[in-house]
Amino acid sequence: MLVLTGLGTGLAYARGPVWSPPGTTVAVTELPPQGQRTYALVLRGGPFPYDKDGAVFGNRERLLPRERRGYYREYTVDTPGAGNRGARRIICGGLRPAAPNACWYTSDHYASFKRIVP
Repeated sequence: MLVLTGLGTGLAYARGPVWSPPGTTVAVTELPPQGQRTYALVLRGGPFPYDKDGAVFGNRERLLPRERRGYYREYTVDTPGAGNRGARRIICGGLRPAAPNACWYTSDHYASFKRIVP
């Protein structure tokens, strides 16, 4: 069962299965190949190619459901041709990093997110 709270404020916080508005999801098979590899690494628990992979994601943009600090972790999705980590990330939330409750993909460095669905 899904319970949304905070609706009077314009914010919705999910408890239970994570709900996403239509058009805000992406299938694992629709991720770029680098995203599919990163997602598989998350589910295996690594090893990750970047030191910052697995670091706490603060959700400062407040685009993901509100959770306590430390709930979200971020992982780099390689960007071909980028001289640095690029803008693409996978953010996963849950108590156990290798068994996340939900994951999101961003291709624009946290300006927007799509929830990853099987």
